[in-house]
Amino acid sequence: MTAVLILSGLVSGIIAGMGIGGGSILVPMLAVFTTLSQQEIQAINLTVFIPASITALTVHIKNKSVDFSLSRPIIICGLLGSAAGAFAALWLDGIILRKIFAFFILFIGIFQLVKKDCR
Repeated sequence: MTAVLILSGLVSGIIAGMGIGGGSILVPMLAVFTTLSQQEIQAINLTVFIPASITALTVHIKNKSVDFSLSRPIIICGLLGSAAGAFAALWLDGIILRKIFAFFILFIGIFQLVKKDCR
């Protein structure tokens, strides 16, 4: 079990550093290999996300690849959305929350497969 958690953390950190989102790896790994509730899994994902994103953001800022004028409105809306999502996650049943997450990952995967512009 410990090896799975270490591997999950490592792979999700690498994916997060690329800007893809480590939760797409971490959440399914924790759901399959632990007995944690979906709310606990997502809370762990958010806890892991903070230091991983700070590290990745520092590197991207150093490489001058962050456009802060575009980031500000996204950050503000993201904060509002994350508060709404956190309250919704506490209110929703874990099974429904897991299905919503699975649908989201499936939708994003299909979108990436059919997307024509791959800059």
